[in-house]
Amino acid sequence: MTNATRGYMHKVVPGVHAGLDVISNPVFLVRLPDWKIEYANPAAEALTATSRKVLVQQALTDVFPSIDSLRDLTAGVLLGEVDARRQDILLERPGQESLHVHAVIAALEGSDDTVLLELLPNDQKIRSDREERILDLTAANKELIRNLAHEIKNPLGGIRGAAQLLEFELPERALREYTQVIIKEADRLQTLVDRLLEPHRHPHIVSSVNIHEVLERVRSVVLAEFPNGLRVIRDYDASLPELLGDKEQLIQAVLNIVHNAAQALAEQMRQGSAQIILRTRIARKVTIAKKLHKLALDLHVIDNGPGIPEDIRERIFYPLVSGRDGGSGLGLTLAQTFVQQHEGLIECDSRPGQTDFRILLPLH
Repeated sequence: MTNATRGYMHKVVPGVHAGLDVISNPVFLVRLPDWKIEYANPAAEALTATSRKVLVQQALTDVFPSIDSLRDLTAGVLLGEVDARRQDILLERPGQESLHVHAVIAALEGSDDTVLLELLPNDQKIRSDREERILDLTAANKELIRNLAHEIKNPLGGIRGAAQLLEFELPERALREYTQVIIKEADRLQTLVDRLLEPHRHPHIVSSVNIHEVLERVRSVVLAEFPNGLRVIRDYDASLPELLGDKEQLIQAVLNIVHNAAQALAEQMRQGSAQIILRTRIARKVTIAKKLHKLALDLHVIDNGPGIPEDIRERIFYPLVSGRDGGSGLGLTLAQTFVQQHEGLIECDSRPGQTDFRILLPLH
């Protein structure tokens, strides 16, 4: 609850709302048990894109169809057991994105059936928590990969060497087919380990990079591989300044994301409706890894595919996690690592019909 609301709560009575008009967060007065809206402040009008005159003719369930979490919060408030209850909740809105808020329900002095509901936007906190999890995950991944690679490389070299020596000793050429299988599989595992270690091994080469040149390279590569049924739509902000970074790493990072999106669009390609949008914008006053940047590149890769399977949605940046049969599960891990080496971050929002990978990169 804001200080403004806290100070006003004990004075407000039904029909007297002037003090609530100046509060910057959305505030509703609702009558229970039918959740009839008695009052909505200007911030609530802006949130719902609906005038107060219309809102007071509705129930809160008309604005937010699912309010089970709010119903739970009212327990004890109307009985006078507590002055207020609060909780982080997700409110669904018809035809719009769901709303992450910190909801506060408070008792009103002199009323036994009306409560005050204040909604504090919670998107920044959720984004900050998610970013912290991604950074912690990346640090853990780096340590895990280094240790795992060390444990694999030593015996792998011994296995390959022993297979080569054995091949020289075998009397029959036909038997060498088996040693070749051992050698080739050892080489394949070595390549996999090298790919895991690559982003941690090579310092990136810093130069001025035009992000649209990066995107055009990625676009041409993907369209060459998927020439039929796929549209890659450019939505560029031509005023974007160049950024400092390793062009090849940035190409690889974006290519990994776009290539994954194209592979997920197989069904849409057969129908001729597959599309990937490459969108660039400027973001101002962006916090990345708890550091405030005045300007940042806000790059989105948006596809209209089936979405990331829910069971792996929170783990897509883990090594060896893939939603596709035959996938290595390294593409997004490497992309996140490359972007973080540029002090940036990749986020993902996915649902059926739209997956949006957002790359934030500071502009110095």
